[in-house]
Amino acid sequence: MSEVSSIDHVQELLAGEGYVCGRDLATVTFLALRLGRPIFLEGEAGVGKTEIAKAIASALGRDLIRLQCYEGLDAASAVYEWNFAAQMVAIRTAEASGGADRAALQEELFGPDYLVERPLLQAMRPHNGGAPVLLIDELDRTDEPFEAFLLEALSDFQVTIPEIGTIKAPEPPIVIVTSNRTREVHDALKRRCLYHWVDYPDFAREMEILTSRAPEAAEALSREVVAFVQRLRTEDLFKKPGVAETIDWAKCLLALDVLTLSPEVIADTLGAVLKYQDDIAKLQGSEAKRLLDEARATLEPA
Repeated sequence: MSEVSSIDHVQELLAGEGYVCGRDLATVTFLALRLGRPIFLEGEAGVGKTEIAKAIASALGRDLIRLQCYEGLDAASAVYEWNFAAQMVAIRTAEASGGADRAALQEELFGPDYLVERPLLQAMRPHNGGAPVLLIDELDRTDEPFEAFLLEALSDFQVTIPEIGTIKAPEPPIVIVTSNRTREVHDALKRRCLYHWVDYPDFAREMEILTSRAPEAAEALSREVVAFVQRLRTEDLFKKPGVAETIDWAKCLLALDVLTLSPEVIADTLGAVLKYQDDIAKLQGSEAKRLLDEARATLEPA
């Protein structure tokens, strides 16, 4: 793909969109764009898997098409459906006018005017500015039959509508598949993709991300926030906070005009960091102070 010339160029493009990208992920992204291969990103929720699809689409000036996966998602819901309400109106209109040629009416009813395109079909259509970015988000939420269907669709980049025929993408979309690993995705699909595990960032990388996404935060507060969240991830929690929670928390603290962390501030704003009551309960009393003291101990003088 001519828009990207090197791994460094990928990092620069994504940085321009506020996405701080390590060289390992930038390499996978560069290869996927050059070779036309889908990217399969696995990792905990909130570590930036979805955001990279948005950043790539924006950086390249491409349309972003998002297929949000959920339990029970089937091929029809992901590809297309017919506008039954409009079809019924057309049928009643034809009957009221004295009837129409049934064959002609049927051809009209199951034509493009009554077709509601869903994400996979939208991604196969031509787009101004080039092939779109197709984000298949949280694939692990679906079941195996849909995964098998997706395997075929991504192999040939085409879908079949019985009433219309096969629609093939003139240019394959840029495909990014994400998984939070609530279940294992089949190896056959992973083999079609370039794989990358998106881990929690280290302190320096998370500081870069926070500075990029919340530049108005003072460095001292940002360092305390990142150190505390990093320390929090070492605790036995039901759901460890991701980078998204770090950013949300920093913005909440800014809205409250907080200049430095304290056990009281932490207790009042924990809902921005932790999303389960059992986890929040573990930080009551002296626990917040203990973790804050340990987090501060890891900070070198700025």
